[in-house]
Amino acid sequence: MQKARENIRVQWFIVAVAVILFVIKMTAWYLTNSVAVLTDGLESIVNVLSGFIGLYSLYLSAKPKDENHPYGHGKVEFISAGIEGTLITLAGLYIIVEAVQSFIDPEPLQSLDLGIILIGISAVINFGFGYWAYQTGKKNDSLALQASGRHLQTDTYTTLGIIAGLILIRFTNILWLDGAVAIVFALMIIHMGFRILRAAVAGIMDETDEELLAELIAYLQQNRDPKWIDLHNLRITKYGPTLHVDAHLTLPWYLTVKEAHAELDNIEELITHKFGDRIDIFIHTDFCQEFSCYLCTIEDCEVRQHPFEQRIEWTVENVASDGKHRLSRSV
Repeated sequence: MQKARENIRVQWFIVAVAVILFVIKMTAWYLTNSVAVLTDGLESIVNVLSGFIGLYSLYLSAKPKDENHPYGHGKVEFISAGIEGTLITLAGLYIIVEAVQSFIDPEPLQSLDLGIILIGISAVINFGFGYWAYQTGKKNDSLALQASGRHLQTDTYTTLGIIAGLILIRFTNILWLDGAVAIVFALMIIHMGFRILRAAVAGIMDETDEELLAELIAYLQQNRDPKWIDLHNLRITKYGPTLHVDAHLTLPWYLTVKEAHAELDNIEELITHKFGDRIDIFIHTDFCQEFSCYLCTIEDCEVRQHPFEQRIEWTVENVASDGKHRLSRSV
């Protein structure tokens, strides 16, 4: 809950800053009549809208599990990020339309010096708050906050590019550069929107986080107990900041229910020690069979039917697959 409150507090700051920056950028556009500056201003509209959407999603994702949402409300963050990515993409497309129009019917620019100063101030503010939001979201495993921070930081880079373009126009008086700069950065904005949208769809579709899965399996392999004969059908699903892990663990068939439960407690404690209390774990136990003897490393097993031959190292391929581990000769 403490992380959730921190996420919401940071998002409130982002919303307030987004409103202030929108006013600054639109003032700069009014003074300069620059399509490139309008690019920055329109992106700030998206910042304001997505800021409120992100705030609402963080509020929902912080709510505890209930009867209607047994896995919590965390997936709303993926929806929030998806809406933000869509808005960013649409803003980029609109900017291209305005830039093309500026080529057809160019208008003189004015007050460029003041406009450059105002846009420069917004760039500094944007980067600082974007960095803070992204790092907080990364620390607290909030996709919505990371998306907001990444958006603000990217907005800073586009702003710097626009400033460079305005300075070039200021000294060359080549007016068509205004539209060209706007198109270049509109394409960057569209690319960023697609990336955020892609991450959101991946979360909604429960796409496997290969890096996280490999990290967990390597950690379990490093700390595995001889009684954990094999681990398979392991899956990780993200619901906002919460990770749901489920797997099948093969144990010696002669363990009592109490002893098997103790082994589950051990592996759950191991995972929680690594990833913290954001983990929700469900492990199904399987009993070993005759073919398991070939790869079982228990030295004092009194019911072994075949001698040990080879230990199978746990990898993403064999732990994520649905099937007990076995040597090819024991099929």
